[in-house]
Amino acid sequence: MRTSSANNGGAAWPLRSRLARAGFAGALVAGTVVAAWSGTSAAGSARHEKLGSPVVIGASLSLTGTFSAAGKAFTRGYHLWEAYQNAHGGLLGHRIELKIISDKSTPNQAATNYTTLIAHDHVKLTIGPFSSLLTLPSAKVAHRYGYALIEGAGGAPKIFEQGLPNVFDVSYPVATGLVPFAKWLASMPKSKRPKSAAYATITTIFTSSQFPAARKILEAAGVKTAYTNVFPTETTDFTPIADAMAASKATVALVGSVDVPTVSSFISAFETAHYNPKALIFTSGSDMGKTFLPAVGTKNAIGVMNPNGWYPGIKNALSKAMVKAYLKKYGGRAATINATTAEAYSVGEVLTQAVKATHSFTNKKILKFLHSGKTMTSVQGPVKFNKVGENIKGLVFAFQWQTKTGKPTLEQVLPLHAKGSVPPLYPKPVWGS
Repeated sequence: MRTSSANNGGAAWPLRSRLARAGFAGALVAGTVVAAWSGTSAAGSARHEKLGSPVVIGASLSLTGTFSAAGKAFTRGYHLWEAYQNAHGGLLGHRIELKIISDKSTPNQAATNYTTLIAHDHVKLTIGPFSSLLTLPSAKVAHRYGYALIEGAGGAPKIFEQGLPNVFDVSYPVATGLVPFAKWLASMPKSKRPKSAAYATITTIFTSSQFPAARKILEAAGVKTAYTNVFPTETTDFTPIADAMAASKATVALVGSVDVPTVSSFISAFETAHYNPKALIFTSGSDMGKTFLPAVGTKNAIGVMNPNGWYPGIKNALSKAMVKAYLKKYGGRAATINATTAEAYSVGEVLTQAVKATHSFTNKKILKFLHSGKTMTSVQGPVKFNKVGENIKGLVFAFQWQTKTGKPTLEQVLPLHAKGSVPPLYPKPVWGS
């Protein structure tokens, strides 16, 4: 989550998927990458030993607190990139050394951490935290010191409305997250098109920014708004909201969520109320397979959707190599890899290309390159920044839990005619079926 202000980790994500890496020597061969990252490559080891003094790169991440699960998944992405790059010459011949400080999922601590990293620790470069909530104060601090802040989970419009010249989000623009879902429903023949929709979202800049565009598309297609609610971030009991959505009998439901517990609460309440919308999408949480599936049960997961720019099965050579390396290092199944890991890895890829293009660790030169309109590559796909730092090449998809192979997997389903999309389940199966 994208990008994103998602709070939990452990699985694949949306929507933010792509091609080959510019500036890296030759095409990546998955087996070679795995060998290098696992430490089994003699050539890789020798190359590592010859690297020069470390270039220290600083980041603040949510290792505890509300965003801790996603923050830890982000940390894995950063470390996967660090290991790969160090096995392939580091940055300009210097070994990468990541300095990561925990921000406890709070904006004030994130700002303090970047001040410490830059003014006290004198890191050469900085990369972003997790969530739009923490990205904004972090970017302001980095700007004060003239540092570029490349990030992968701070795509809410509010970030870019500040006019900061130093923040760059490698993932898709958050405001477009629910657009593929809305366009799909709106494009249905009138006889099949849903008659009404229910909307409920937590008041975060990540979730709330996704609803205006989707609602506009659906209402223009004649899908009436049966229920709408914006609830505070402090909400802990979601049952009354879910019950109200159920009482509206809306054909489809869109929920602005940022973690697995929220998603689980809504699904449990919907099931209890015997409310089974024909289509159900959560902005985040349902994409986090490692924690999502045990929380809601495999049968209840089937048919649930989420937006994102990446998932483990994406048809992208760089992504396939990263997935294999991840499984080699951390184990598990591909379906449980959190998309935030790919977002973080993409940050490293873009930073690598900027450093190589400028042959410099000077932030002023890197900022100029990132604003040059050059198209770069990542495991999520193409990256090209507009003047405010949004990735205008970022692609957004919708994903749905299905059982194509007998096991639950997150499948790309929207846009319908996009490469790699499979037919979505509609209507969604009844709970527990």
